[in-house]
Amino acid sequence: MRIYIDFDDVICETAKHITRIAKELFGIDLPYREMQFFNLQKVFELNDAQYDRLMEACHTPESLLAYEETPHAARVINKWIDAGHDVSVVTGRPFDAYEPSREWLDRHGLQRAPLFTVDKYGREKKFQSFSYGMTLAQLYGMQFDFAIEDSPDAFEHVLHFEGCRVAVFDRPWNRQAVLPNERFTRCSGWLEIDQLLDDIAALSGS
Repeated sequence: MRIYIDFDDVICETAKHITRIAKELFGIDLPYREMQFFNLQKVFELNDAQYDRLMEACHTPESLLAYEETPHAARVINKWIDAGHDVSVVTGRPFDAYEPSREWLDRHGLQRAPLFTVDKYGREKKFQSFSYGMTLAQLYGMQFDFAIEDSPDAFEHVLHFEGCRVAVFDRPWNRQAVLPNERFTRCSGWLEIDQLLDDIAALSGS
């Protein structure tokens, strides 16, 4: 199977780290479980300047390398690669966050998983042509059989992959979201996602 895996809050615990950064920068003490929105500016009630400062802080190499691994992520992903699945990590992080992101994956035993940065949310001011960088149009030209996402804002992107089954990684900011169709399944963590993929593979005979 061709598998699409989002990075933040799927492979690593980005939001939990960002709550600590927001407290250090602005004195905002918002528990992770109360992050009801994917939009960080909205969830922390920041003005534009504060939001830009937060985004800069959470994308420094030091911050990106400090994110904790989501439990069982690397083990399950490597299990899938060993089984012959074609796994890609597809992130909406800024293009200039590629190098520390690649280093994080390597440090956590995911050297075999290719990483692609995609302008998922229209944040890139100027597209740069890197081997790892993609426009949304280029992403939509790919095909995946299984995807893992946490962001309601990204559901529209994976809908472009015909027949793709989607595991929605359960997070506070997506619990009120309406799942687009029956191909989307909410999962509580990597062990449940692994079981879902096994069930899909068994049904399809792959």
